[in-house]
Amino acid sequence: MTSLANLLKSEITRLARKEIRTQVEPLRKANAKHRHEIAALRRQITEQQSLIGTLRRSTGKAPVRSDATEPSTARFSAKGLKSLRAKLGLSAADFGHLAGVSGQSIYHWESGKTVPRAGQLTKLVGLRSLGKRAAQAQLEAMSTPATKRTKHK
Repeated sequence: MTSLANLLKSEITRLARKEIRTQVEPLRKANAKHRHEIAALRRQITEQQSLIGTLRRSTGKAPVRSDATEPSTARFSAKGLKSLRAKLGLSAADFGHLAGVSGQSIYHWESGKTVPRAGQLTKLVGLRSLGKRAAQAQLEAMSTPATKRTKHK
């Protein structure tokens, strides 16, 4: 009789496990799918946070002026001025002509010997938005027909 009871008990256990497996398998698959989606969402959040940080840094560099009477919040960098002049492809004299100063002042600003005054700094901020063609067009408009500006390479 013990053998029959053990056999019955093992058969009931086997069938119960089989039934549990059929009930739990869809839950396991759903759980794995949810974990995969959560991981994808975490990656998206990380990318978005990185993008937000980049945008904050880029917008933080631009001067924000709501009123012309407020003092300028623009910062000056000798390296930035040098790269701006190189981007525009202008000589120091031509760039100075655009900014309303001498070429020597541009050299001193680029070398870090001096810094521009507030009025000059506002002109430099205005030049940041220019492209090569616009800068050349402004130079041609400012120069007299007898004086032809040369392009700095």
